[in-house]
Amino acid sequence: MHTFSVRTPRRSAFVEITEQVQSYVQGAGVAAGVAVVFVSHTTAGVTINENADPDVVHDLLLTLDRQFPKDAAGYRHAEGNSDSHIKASLMGSSCQVIVAGGRLVLGTWQGIYLCEFDGPRTRQVHVQLLPAAGK
Repeated sequence: MHTFSVRTPRRSAFVEITEQVQSYVQGAGVAAGVAVVFVSHTTAGVTINENADPDVVHDLLLTLDRQFPKDAAGYRHAEGNSDSHIKASLMGSSCQVIVAGGRLVLGTWQGIYLCEFDGPRTRQVHVQLLPAAGK
């Protein structure tokens, strides 16, 4: 398993981590299999989405904030970050990406993102490679 740190810039942000994951895959020498990307935090997530147009990330964050505002009436969690927990659960704590030819199999416009909902913070991202059977 490989672990790397990501410093997030603000309370809510998507930080692209595709290059860090790809670099580990190449260095590990796994030609075929699956890369599991996992974040071990309850107010951050991981997702795959478009990385060509930054307006997509803007629109995702805007929609999440509108649907789950920070100070919505009725939240009971004393830390004041209930919205962050909800958003992280919706994004999920992991994603899996197929590895073929020593490279991540992602679409032309896809990237892997660490999703921050309670920053700025330093987050830990874990990557586990599962080689294909017989490889």
